[in-house]
Amino acid sequence: MKELKKKFARQLRKTQTPAEKAVWKLLRDRRFFGLKFRRQHVIGGFVVDFFCPEYNLAIEVDGGVHKKQKDYDELRQSEIEAKNVMFIRVNNEDLEDNMCPLIRKIKEVVSSGN
Repeated sequence: MKELKKKFARQLRKTQTPAEKAVWKLLRDRRFFGLKFRRQHVIGGFVVDFFCPEYNLAIEVDGGVHKKQKDYDELRQSEIEAKNVMFIRVNNEDLEDNMCPLIRKIKEVVSSGN
């Protein structure tokens, strides 16, 4: 099962949405405050879009498919949060115009030391 999830994560890396690509451009190579982020990272059998192991922080960029699977996303998020992972969830549409809210949310988590 674990190998299957890793393979799925690799496939997701190849088919990122434009919003995910923009977020990855911001986070990759320790560009954001020197923090290490992974993309399409497996946590407890679930794949999150971005993950910072130093702060146990998952970032989810929600597109249209997430509107159709809201119940699943809530269950998934609660299962991951049970592993002491903090979640930041943003919509694709919100990122198209402005990355500042996401940047602010990440800064809040980092500065609070969670």
